[in-house]
Amino acid sequence: MASISILAVEGGLYSNITALCDAFFIADLWHRKVTGTGSQFFKTRVITMDGRPVEACGGFTITPDCSINDIARSDYIIISPQMPHLTAMPDGLDRLRQRLETLMAEGAVVATVCTGSFLLAEMGLLDGRRATTNLQFARMFRKRYPRVILESSQMLVKTGNIITTGAVTAVYNLILHMIRDLSSPELATIVSKALLIDDSRQDQTPYALFSPAKKHGDAQVLDAQEFIEKEFSTIKSTEEIAREVGVSPRHFIRRFKKATGEPPLKYLQQIRIEKAKEKLQTTRDTVDEITWAVGYQDISSFGRLFKQHTKLSPKAYRDKFSPPGSS
Repeated sequence: MASISILAVEGGLYSNITALCDAFFIADLWHRKVTGTGSQFFKTRVITMDGRPVEACGGFTITPDCSINDIARSDYIIISPQMPHLTAMPDGLDRLRQRLETLMAEGAVVATVCTGSFLLAEMGLLDGRRATTNLQFARMFRKRYPRVILESSQMLVKTGNIITTGAVTAVYNLILHMIRDLSSPELATIVSKALLIDDSRQDQTPYALFSPAKKHGDAQVLDAQEFIEKEFSTIKSTEEIAREVGVSPRHFIRRFKKATGEPPLKYLQQIRIEKAKEKLQTTRDTVDEITWAVGYQDISSFGRLFKQHTKLSPKAYRDKFSPPGSS
């Protein structure tokens, strides 16, 4: 029997826990059908750090089967994600780390979904390891945990006996990985079809949203950002932006990068790519027309740049993200 323990934490995402429980319930039904056995193969249980109920995000109360100290063994221990900018880290992380290390020494694999990686990193379990997390929180993660080798474009990263995954729906990538590991690739394929899971997703980059830093306190840099976002299609140089906000070009480049984390021209590039993505999704303009509208003249160069940022060609991006019936 494969043992799966789902660790619910205060303020964790409720959907993550229910998705795991439901998916392995269905996987177990298919396992019985495929193998012709009547016995349960996947056993899931919800646990908490102390065995007491916790309140998940949205006010849902989760009543656990037991505490993490009550489980003798587990093939997988999955830690539910929190919203790291809203929810404080739970108390007792030193004890949790000790317990996880004991279980890992006995063969358990510890996995997280989405921002659950923050909890592992906070305990130091990811120091020196490769990991991934929700792309929208990658900047925050890197700042908090510089010792972690963050590969934020990846959907799933396994280093030793620790697995981290991307944004919340990456839970399904984790589920299929676990089924392959605990049962067979054949069963994983069946479950992927039964649950309509796209197992080909390996990269988060196409789903990325550019979220520029603006709470940096530099009023002139903020003016520059607003100028770029308004005049992105006509700006020709850094000097033009610096002149607009009344700062010398050399001083401006240094201040802009310090405030936003990006050089001005790279920021301009990302704004243009976001505008192009928006037009690909919401208009029927040709790729040539969109290229010119966002400030580029060379169609081939724009196509290469777009693919560098999104891992998809403009046409493939439109095919993937345009609403049904819009093309």
